[in-house]
Amino acid sequence: MNSKRTVLKATLLSCAVWMACSVSAQTDPSKNVRLIVPFAAGGPADVVARELAQDLGRELGQTVVVENMGGGAGVPATNTVSRAPADGHTLLFAASGNVVIQPLLSKKRVDVLTQLTPVGMVTTSPHVLVTSAKLPAKNTKELIEHAKANPGSLNMASAGVGGLAHLAAELFMREAGIQGQHLAYKGSSQAMTDLASGQVQAMFSSLPSMKGMVDQGLIRVVGVTAESASPIYKNYPLIKQTLPDFEYATWYGIYGPADLPKPIVQRLSQSLHKLGADRGFEARLREQGVDLQITTPEALADRTRKETAQWDKVIREAGLHLN
Repeated sequence: MNSKRTVLKATLLSCAVWMACSVSAQTDPSKNVRLIVPFAAGGPADVVARELAQDLGRELGQTVVVENMGGGAGVPATNTVSRAPADGHTLLFAASGNVVIQPLLSKKRVDVLTQLTPVGMVTTSPHVLVTSAKLPAKNTKELIEHAKANPGSLNMASAGVGGLAHLAAELFMREAGIQGQHLAYKGSSQAMTDLASGQVQAMFSSLPSMKGMVDQGLIRVVGVTAESASPIYKNYPLIKQTLPDFEYATWYGIYGPADLPKPIVQRLSQSLHKLGADRGFEARLREQGVDLQITTPEALADRTRKETAQWDKVIREAGLHLN
């Protein structure tokens, strides 16, 4: 008899918890949803975040407000969300570098999936490998041949040590079997200027940020890091056609605080998937050189783990010092 009462109490308790979570999943419509963006206003991430906020707010029936929190390699933004109440009103619009690479470069390595709850990937986009137009190489194969014929002469720039562009340069040189030097800048603007002048030979970056110089003939796209449906990449070859094991893309996903209740995660995920069927939203993103790619929370968690292992190997083999 006691065992039956115990089972009954446990069942009632489970139902109560489920009902409480179900109620909490219906976030207060009078309260804004904060979408924390770990980048300054006006950049590519901010543009996509604002497009997303408008359409996601419509699906949720709430106002989604973008809050830019740049600096600190995304750590302040990540900490803000991880410490927020797990009620669905504070979300992080993170780049892969924020949740994959940054934790690997910290003195105390932390599994970001213990601090944040994946909601779903939103977009993905490749980088491009660009060279100075003063360099004779017209494609990836010729760039590798040039570097091998002139050992140690290749300088590859990035906007900072430990960023995705830096790690991509290290991976590229390793896969190509070439020697080169990484030059870390404090931002991409001066790096692109030096690339155009020929002081720097090559770098990885997003195409939209460099398209003006490409169109002027100051720099040259020699390869794309991953496939994309965006038409702006259609005239450029994939790097993996020359280096079969070289492929990566940058992506953005939404995360909430740790222990975000499943009903809230499901509600957010359902809203994202509705956006995935919005051809107008997809078209606006493709104009930015970005592919709409909505995933489940589980798929985002899997990708986070997979790429953490991938870039951890690059960091260790390159002998990068941890911050």
